[in-house]
Amino acid sequence: MTHTDIIKSIRNKEYKPVYFIHGEESFFIDEITNVFENEILDEASKSFNYTVMYGKDSDFRLVRDNATRFPMMSTHQLVILKEAQEMKSLKELKAYVEKPSPTTILLICHKHKKYDMRSALGKALKANAVVFEAKKLYDNEIPKWLGNHIGSLGFSIEDDALDLLTEHLGTNLSKISNELEKLSINIPKGSTINTKMIQDNIGISKDYNVFELQEALGSKDSMKTHRIVNHFASNSRKYPLMMTLASLYGFFSKLYIASKYARLSDLEMATALGFKFRDPNKAKYAAKFRVAKFRASIKHYPMRKTEKILSLLHEYDLKYKGVGNVNSAEGELLKEMVIRILAV
Repeated sequence: MTHTDIIKSIRNKEYKPVYFIHGEESFFIDEITNVFENEILDEASKSFNYTVMYGKDSDFRLVRDNATRFPMMSTHQLVILKEAQEMKSLKELKAYVEKPSPTTILLICHKHKKYDMRSALGKALKANAVVFEAKKLYDNEIPKWLGNHIGSLGFSIEDDALDLLTEHLGTNLSKISNELEKLSINIPKGSTINTKMIQDNIGISKDYNVFELQEALGSKDSMKTHRIVNHFASNSRKYPLMMTLASLYGFFSKLYIASKYARLSDLEMATALGFKFRDPNKAKYAAKFRVAKFRASIKHYPMRKTEKILSLLHEYDLKYKGVGNVNSAEGELLKEMVIRILAV
């Protein structure tokens, strides 16, 4: 089951005795836990039928004893074990998992790492429980997830606004979700989110952001590029070099691919670049819009030059990590790198 499948089944009151959620992406684990905590029992029932334990302060006996209690004035009780990765005797829950109480809903949250499902407990969980592994999303999966998440909040989003959000917020799903919650408070339900809404409500400067830096470098606008870079350099905590490097690497990697498909149609190029279009009837028009900046940038950076820039970005990534860099500050590295990119 996916995390949305689990949430949907809980909201449909389709309960199972044991749920085991584990993995590196805490956001999915927290989202599932939040639904369990707030949507299974009403406030009156929680007083008698809701127990939360933490792995560091618990052992398997405490979890088992709480899970085998009978609910009071309710058909079921809810028991949640958080931070299960801290419980030394977690594997001893195998016997309970194999024969769980039918009147208890036990949620086990194992955060920050994948549990070994080849172990005895793992095999028992696969056979008797609902198991979900919360995997980290790859960078290229973020836009699709972001679009779906925005849809679940009751909004739609323009493609350039989706690009801006992806570039600015990175891959931290909790941060992305928090920013979208703030945005949703300030715009009417059902709105189509555009770049102005994002700039006005999420604190992304209209003139100073990685999206604008891509545009400036892509068009070889030296004046605008240096203005943005100087602003970044003077605000390195807000604009960390690592975020800028990742953004530029993504842009120039796509530009390299675009160079290979320069003679093909806009839709073929957009498909090669990984762009998806929600409305097939408008795909041709949307593709033209999405690839326009790449077609314009190819004139300034043919494939040979793009290869050099990708090499430069790798060089400065190493310098940022201390390889071949004694004491240059982030801002100075950024300025130096951009001068070299413009000179390619």
